[in-house]
Amino acid sequence: MPGLKTACIAVLFLGVLSSASAETYPSQPLKLVVPFAAGGSSDLIARLIAKPLGEVLGQPVVVSNVPGAGGTIGASSVARAAPDGYTVLFSATGPNAVAPSIYANLPYDPIKSFSHVSMLTTQPSIVAVNPSLGISSLEELIAAARAAPGKLNFGSPGVGTTAHLAGELFQSLANVSITHVPYKVGQLALQDLIQGRIQVMFDNVGQFLPFISTGRVDALAVISDHRTEILPDVKTTAEAGMPGFEYAIWFGISAPAGTPEPVVSALNAKISEAMHQAETQSSLKRLNAEVRTTSPDEFQKFIAQDIGKWAKVVDSAGMVRK
Repeated sequence: MPGLKTACIAVLFLGVLSSASAETYPSQPLKLVVPFAAGGSSDLIARLIAKPLGEVLGQPVVVSNVPGAGGTIGASSVARAAPDGYTVLFSATGPNAVAPSIYANLPYDPIKSFSHVSMLTTQPSIVAVNPSLGISSLEELIAAARAAPGKLNFGSPGVGTTAHLAGELFQSLANVSITHVPYKVGQLALQDLIQGRIQVMFDNVGQFLPFISTGRVDALAVISDHRTEILPDVKTTAEAGMPGFEYAIWFGISAPAGTPEPVVSALNAKISEAMHQAETQSSLKRLNAEVRTTSPDEFQKFIAQDIGKWAKVVDSAGMVRK
């Protein structure tokens, strides 16, 4: 049976090739595709991590920014890349967990198109308000929103961003109505919050810190199940009376689907080694990022759960897919 014999030889050859690639991996530089523009918080975290990861791998990790369409263009480029462990994605909440609910024709499957290697970090978000509101607690914000439906405004970096969907989740859980004001970039929303043109934001704590310390922005709660070291006196949403209002902005590394399991395992081990170095953790803390590494299986299960969570938020908000 020549056909069966040929097939067996092919399978054996692929197995030997996979083993050989794992034993020599990595033998060349890695390209880390960041699906966001250079200079943002995501890019800064990716570049900070690339250096120690390259050191433990023994090969440079080169950051390549491929922004656009909420991170889906960069993610799509990695999904189409050769599954050899040399082109990997700086995966994130937006393109890997939120996008399936936002885009009708996503050019990749956030689970099936990738071999998810490890989570890297999470970043806490807060409920931030302009002090002119005279509101000092989450309970008071909810009361104000109920007293005047639609009068309060909240800003975000755009429709479908985590900052937008966090506001939608808040409205759903609190049974209130506040008006969403989308911006092209988060910095513009922050400027309007400081000026009082919008009253509320639900976003990454780091951008607010300089203005919280000077009294130009008030932090009502950390949108997390635990307090953050950088604002230790600010209650979690559960402590502030709103259990269930939690989400994580997370980043990780994902390879194209079909990447050999030994390569994924080797990369996962090196990621853990790099991320748990004291210097790496200290540097990330300055960017308000908390180290959280996982096994490939844990990471994949987390992403699947996150996709389901954001899908419920999008459905509740009645958003139409792009």
